[in-house]
Amino acid sequence: MKIYNTYSNSVEEFKTIEPGKVTMYVCGPTVYDYPHLGHARCYITWDMVYRYLKYKGYDVKYCRNITDVDDKILKKAREENSTAEIISRRYYDIFADSMKKLNVLKPDIEPFATKTLGEMISIIKDLIKNGYAYEIDGDVYFRVKKFSDYGMLSKQSIDDLMSGARVETSDKKEDLLDFALWKKDEEFGYPSPWSKGRPGWHIECSAMSRKHLGRTIDIHAGGADLIFPHHENEIAQSECANGCKFVNYWLHNGFVTINKEKMSKSLKNFVTIGDLLADYDANTIRLFILTNHYRMPVEFSPEALEGARSGWKRIQNAVNEAVKYLRGAELPDVSDSDEIKRFKEAMDNDFNTARALAVIFDAATKVNKAKADNDMKTAAEYTAILLELTNVMGFNIEKEKMSEEELQLKLETIIRDMDFLSAEDKLLKGNALAEKIIEYRNIARKEKNWAIADKVRTLFDSIGIVLKDSKENTYWEEK
Repeated sequence: MKIYNTYSNSVEEFKTIEPGKVTMYVCGPTVYDYPHLGHARCYITWDMVYRYLKYKGYDVKYCRNITDVDDKILKKAREENSTAEIISRRYYDIFADSMKKLNVLKPDIEPFATKTLGEMISIIKDLIKNGYAYEIDGDVYFRVKKFSDYGMLSKQSIDDLMSGARVETSDKKEDLLDFALWKKDEEFGYPSPWSKGRPGWHIECSAMSRKHLGRTIDIHAGGADLIFPHHENEIAQSECANGCKFVNYWLHNGFVTINKEKMSKSLKNFVTIGDLLADYDANTIRLFILTNHYRMPVEFSPEALEGARSGWKRIQNAVNEAVKYLRGAELPDVSDSDEIKRFKEAMDNDFNTARALAVIFDAATKVNKAKADNDMKTAAEYTAILLELTNVMGFNIEKEKMSEEELQLKLETIIRDMDFLSAEDKLLKGNALAEKIIEYRNIARKEKNWAIADKVRTLFDSIGIVLKDSKENTYWEEK
């Protein structure tokens, strides 16, 4: 398996620190506003990587942080006459809900910056002790020029950085390039040896990564906009504090662009995930993103999303029709099939999702042909391939819902055995009739009339409908 390492600027063979195990850190959101398509691109990308590494058999420990203390959060709190805690919690909940709707798996570890302050302070103390950082008037800064490899990730020399890179400015600093590890803040701060204050952005990820994954990790990933200064600064402070290599493989996803400009909140050209999900389903959005190689920019347009919608419908329809055709037939083991091998070859080549998706579309074409040829054996094989590979890529293939007409036909075969229904009840159609029957069953359960309750369950089961009871209600779904 080979992946592109931003640090070496080359494709490298993937070798983990510990055989069979992967430590993976992804920079999470700063929760101060609604998540947008750029966030969807980032976290769907690393969700794909996480899923594939697990599919390959790796024991993956995936950590994605939440930045809940930051200048942007405090600015929003002041604007709304609120608190940083209220703002960050509100937008974290929105972010978490958006990820769930996009079928992005929760990471194994999701630390909050404010819960890792002790680790940050410990690292800063070590940096000061070893001469890599200094304190002035309650602020603490990192001495950039003391770290000889600074600029290696972003491929910038110290002279280039001095001549125009965007850096934090302060009259207090020894050098223009030095960046903040701790910021004095009497209003919103936390206690520390230097002042009541808060951590710099960069030290947060170094601390959370070290606490949960160790001093050296296999993969550190994020958007390409984080290469400098965020990831460059993480390397500097982590390696100087830990005395060892910080990350073995740096992975970065490309931007989402609109009219060739990066989508961002500062440019006010972003589309929120909530707005996007109002028009497109999660599978369509995922297909739109994964059709492009993760390192390349993705140009957002309604036309591209409509193309992805049509593509996903093609896959979904192939599966739905095949499942109907196979009528519950057992699916074969396809682990040694040529399609699975081609899929793995594509993904093992720096997660080439475009080629991997081509295998999925090819399987959809072949399952349709097998069904047309009445070749049940081949149809079962390609249906198994489709289900396995779409699952690996994080698509959520839902069974096609029963139509009202189909439900009505099924119910008509059992209502004659339900003597508790009135003549008026029996005039109800489809879902309304099903809900009325369930209502009677719930009354029977409360009255401990198990004969009726069990009879309804058995009759529903006979027509391929499962009743599921929860504390709040009972609902039905097709087997």
